[in-house]
Order: sequence, then C-alpha cells, then structure tokens
Amino acid sequence: MSVQDSNKNSRRNFIETTAKAAMVTAVTASHLSVFASNNKFAPVLPTNVAPNTSPAFIGTSFTQLPLPYAYTALEPFIDALTMEIHYSKHAAGYAKNVQDAAAAENVNTNSNLEEVLQKISSYSTKMRNNAGGHYNHELFWNCMKAAPAGVPSGVLAAAINNSYGSMDAFKTQFADAAKNRFGSGWAWLVVTADKKLAIGSTPNQDNPLMDVSAFKGFPLMGLDIWEHAYYLKYQNKRADYITAWFNLVNWDFVAARFEKAMQ
Repeated sequence: MSVQDSNKNSRRNFIETTAKAAMVTAVTASHLSVFASNNKFAPVLPTNVAPNTSPAFIGTSFTQLPLPYAYTALEPFIDALTMEIHYSKHAAGYAKNVQDAAAAENVNTNSNLEEVLQKISSYSTKMRNNAGGHYNHELFWNCMKAAPAGVPSGVLAAAINNSYGSMDAFKTQFADAAKNRFGSGWAWLVVTADKKLAIGSTPNQDNPLMDVSAFKGFPLMGLDIWEHAYYLKYQNKRADYITAWFNLVNWDFVAARFEKAMQ
C-alpha cells in the first residue's frame, strides 16, 4: 500500500470514528432531560453538571437504559441470574410495552415519563401498568450499587434521624412497609409535597408520582417486592431479601435526590 493510500485510509477511519461518536452522543442526549418546571416534586438538573454524572436529577425517558453495573455486581445479595432475567426480560418488557402504549395513545415519547405518571388516570390500564413498571425499574437499578452500602450522611442522615429517631428505626419501618405489602408491589421512601420524609408502599407497578396513588410524593428510593426480584435466591422469604437489600443501597444516589427535592 502506498503512503498516499495509507493516508486516505487514516482519514477515512478518523471520519467514521468521529461520526460514530457523534451518533452515540446524540442518542445519549435524547435520553436525558430534566423534569418539567411545573412538577411540584421535580428536581432541576443544574446547568453546570454533566447529565451523565447526575442520574438523580434526570427525568425518565421511555427507553430502557443500560444497567449501571454488571449482572454479577450485586452478589451475593442478589444473584447474577436474577439480575439478568429481571433486567433483560421483566424490565425490558415494560419498556417495550410503554412505548407501544405511547404510540397507541399519541403520547410524545420525547417528553419525560413523569408527565404521564402524574396524570395516569387519563390513560389506559396498559399505560398505567407499563409506564409504572418502566419508571420503577429505571429508578430501582440506580438505587443499588455493589456492597458495602455504608450509611447515609449529611442532610439525608439528619432528616432520617429527625423523622424516625435512628437509622435502625428507619430500616425497621421501611422493611415493615415492604413485608406487609400484600401480593406484588413496591416499598418507597419519598419526599412529600410539604417537604417531609415518608415511607409507604404501592401495589403492582403503581408509584407515588401517580395521581391515582393513595401514597404520594417524590420517590427517593424504591424496593421491588415482586417475587421475580428475589425468588430464585430467597424463595418465599421476602423478609430475608429485604434485609439483604440494605447491603446494596446507593445512599449517594438517594441523598442527591433528597437534596435536590428539598431545594
């Protein structure tokens, strides 16, 4: 190959690589948007923070995003096979179905999913189940990280102590909300409209952002208590799964959501 041909190939490779990088950036940007300004529970993404470094502040898209860790990352508390099935089958199904529902009901999928959730009573049961399922799981993945979880600090730790007396008392109340939810559902820690912490649960794939939910607030963290989240490892021992899950809580993520929600 001549030097001239080699230079042409180098230029061609550079152009192709640059184009691919630009495409990835454009796709990533399309998935990242802040909450609508009229949302009373809406944190706002600071303009001086790169979106990819602040998942706590990003509105939820209608597209399933990659897991922030490997399927094996949460072992031994959540096994790799459960994570793979949970993410690639259950959660992926909600993501596909919410997009199908959006197409059928003329919903703009470039908007934030939170906007749909806050007026979910205006939509179909399919939209309710799958919009909730998709939102809940996108939050759930980020609420976890590889052990050890550590403990919350700063303003979140102070708020938990002020609201519940101690971290241990908080864990007990949160675990009770998860254990006592009959059937499938979710346990939540939220900030209410009057800027207080609250613990509660919702059935099925409902969540506290929905206008139909009896328990409302801005979700700081959510725990999936559907059996598919834990049955391979824990069988019917939901309480054991809940206890183990506290080893995985991403308190930095939860604290970031709390601090923004309290502004």
